[in-house]
Amino acid sequence: MSFNTFGHLFRFTTWGESHGPALGVVVDGVPPLIPLAEDDIQVWLDRRKPGQSRFTTQRREPDRVEILSGVFEGVTTGTPISLMIRNEDQRSKDYAEIKDKFRPGHADFTYWAKYGIRDYRGGGRSSARETAARVAAGAVARKVLGEGVRVRGALVQIGPHAIDRARWDWDAIEDNPFWCPDRVTAQSWEGYLDGVRKAGSSAGAVIEVVADGVPAGLGAPIYGKLDSDIAAAFMSINAVKGVEIGAGFAAAALSGEENADEMRIEDGRAQFSSNQAGGILGGIATGQPVVARFAVKPTSSILAPRRTVTIAGEETEIVTKGRHDPCVGIRAVPVGEAMMACVLADHLLRHRAQIGR
Repeated sequence: MSFNTFGHLFRFTTWGESHGPALGVVVDGVPPLIPLAEDDIQVWLDRRKPGQSRFTTQRREPDRVEILSGVFEGVTTGTPISLMIRNEDQRSKDYAEIKDKFRPGHADFTYWAKYGIRDYRGGGRSSARETAARVAAGAVARKVLGEGVRVRGALVQIGPHAIDRARWDWDAIEDNPFWCPDRVTAQSWEGYLDGVRKAGSSAGAVIEVVADGVPAGLGAPIYGKLDSDIAAAFMSINAVKGVEIGAGFAAAALSGEENADEMRIEDGRAQFSSNQAGGILGGIATGQPVVARFAVKPTSSILAPRRTVTIAGEETEIVTKGRHDPCVGIRAVPVGEAMMACVLADHLLRHRAQIGR
């Protein structure tokens, strides 16, 4: 299986399966002499790990990271940084009944069609468990970016219920189990998701990621666009089915006057009156906040019986048991942050290599 690597100069390769002994990531291209310790990574992994509320899977994983290489005396050495996270609460027996059946909505059929074999224990590489390794890579990316760039994510919609942007408060995301910037909507989501969970069903979500402090100039024309790499990064996350930058699809309903981000000079510098472009023009950062959103489909593992087929080509029904997120979009917030950080770190290094600053 190829294509387990993402990025160009800042590049990472994830490895491991959902129900294997461990998973991890090798991060390459990190400059030397950057302070890095396990605690710098653990703080971000703790945000993603399962079992933190009744609205996420109850699989209990400590997700403790171990640095195996690339760090000496507290700083990076410029060599590959290898990180490992052990699996400690896998229950492979939960999947024994479906080992010969394809779960609708999952990658079971396509993996089997391509490779002739699939890891039915939670999906193997197709499991969202793989995203823990991405979050670890994102923690390293944040160190490369430095304190001047801040990447934050928020859940802005669950099912048909979206936030009221007039009530947006970044401080609110730490006060509820949804990473929601709207305290009122977060309370209504609790009742909605309780009903979804008790029904054995699931819901989709929309996540917004904002990067402040991104220097103007990151990105390259045509085939190295910053927004195209962000879109590729988000689309690579499990269960993501749509990505938009700035106004995104809503831009189609705007007039040219409404969509244009007018410019002026303040304190001798160019400033924008709005940010419909999401901080990127022509594939290059404008210096405004980079704003992107991605849509996550409802979790495919649900308790309702669904029609499917077997490896032998027989029609049957399937019920997916085990421990699953009623809304996988909740834990996708720190994953989206990590992928944004990785793209920005890659483009920062590429920019320095070409421009020299």
